[in-house]
Amino acid sequence: MSKDIRIKRGLTLRLKGEAEKQIVEAPRSKTYAIKPPDFHSVVPKMVLKEGAKVLAGDEIFFSKYTEEVRFTSPVSGTLKEIKRAEKRRIVEVIIEADTTDSYKDFGKLNAATAPAEAVKEKILASGCGAFIMQRPYDIVADPKDTPKAIFISAVTTAPLAADLGFVLKDKVKAFQEGIYALQKLTPGKVHLSVDDSSYPVLKDIQGVELHKVSGPHPAGNVGVQIHKIDPVNAGERVWVVGADHVPVIGNLFLTGYFQPKKAIALAGSEAKDRKYYNVIIGANSADLIGNQVPDDVRIISGDVLTGDQISNNHYLGFYHNTLTLIPEGNNYRMFGWLPFTYNNIHSNSKTSLSWLFPNRKYEPTTNLHGEERALVVTGEMEEVFPMDIYPMQLLKACMAGDIEKMENLGIYEVAPEDFALIDYVNTSKIEAQEIIRLGLDLMITEVG
Repeated sequence: MSKDIRIKRGLTLRLKGEAEKQIVEAPRSKTYAIKPPDFHSVVPKMVLKEGAKVLAGDEIFFSKYTEEVRFTSPVSGTLKEIKRAEKRRIVEVIIEADTTDSYKDFGKLNAATAPAEAVKEKILASGCGAFIMQRPYDIVADPKDTPKAIFISAVTTAPLAADLGFVLKDKVKAFQEGIYALQKLTPGKVHLSVDDSSYPVLKDIQGVELHKVSGPHPAGNVGVQIHKIDPVNAGERVWVVGADHVPVIGNLFLTGYFQPKKAIALAGSEAKDRKYYNVIIGANSADLIGNQVPDDVRIISGDVLTGDQISNNHYLGFYHNTLTLIPEGNNYRMFGWLPFTYNNIHSNSKTSLSWLFPNRKYEPTTNLHGEERALVVTGEMEEVFPMDIYPMQLLKACMAGDIEKMENLGIYEVAPEDFALIDYVNTSKIEAQEIIRLGLDLMITEVG
């Protein structure tokens, strides 16, 4: 029996360009990439050099400060290039793929009956440890820690994000095996959150505490669910796994192979063939959207609130399950402040008459409609922030670098994605997600 969580504060953004509920196989990319910047706070130490032959599952690099966390090749082929930026920082490891994959064999293992240490070692050796994130700090989990619980969110509330109920409907067996494996990593509970879409698919999963979540975005954010179910206190650790990554872990135990394949939703008003594509993690975006994309289109790996801008013929983010295309915000409207002039632009503050049409879908651009201002509207952030935390005060504490206040105001409970709607609605136009990320980095440095 599930436990209900109802979120009242937040904002549902209705956008044009939802992906059609149809899954097809994506063309195989000629090259794939692992991008170390996707793994915040990880400093990569290369194991292989350019020109090395690899199997799918072969170790490419490991974390300098947590050597047990390994990052492996998603495909078999040749390590083509190691791209570096300033100070020789590695930004991409590009692998030229074989026509078909050959796999490193990690051996089959019954996760439900195997010893906990054997389960953990298999997860780490295969590269599946990269799927496990840690709260606080929203970084790749340190396997030396023992989490008090593990959280999985199969709830979709972000605009145009992939419907996890649809994505997981044919992966229940692998999902269940993944749950058995994750159970061995914590002495506490494995919490699984579902919504109306994913509940029929996952309602019979064993070994989890089921929570049915409803409400506007950010109800689907795992941070909000942790806050409502079992908040994180100083010195505690919880681990987080994406619902679409659980079957990858399960397949590792069922087959013995690391097969990082998942469904990506191609969405957005500027996307031509909007549907779901089965892709291998690290695939090239051009294989989904083609080589010719107009300059006035923004390509986002992820959803419109938290995703990363990429150029065409670039590589999808490791944790993303959506590829979104929307218009660039390079056109400015005359007298844009007049509320009766433009009714096709969404506004949370009623500066447009769009508030009279709550069910209308909109076609957003990337235009900020203003620049950063020395102005904070009291109560504006709190309207879309469902945690019992003062977001404005926490942001100020992060900007001031006041560690004691950050701790008192709940820095351990938040991640940048929890402030995405604040980025969208706040009159100040401050980059709230960036401020929280810098605050979390300060806590890692000073507190650990």
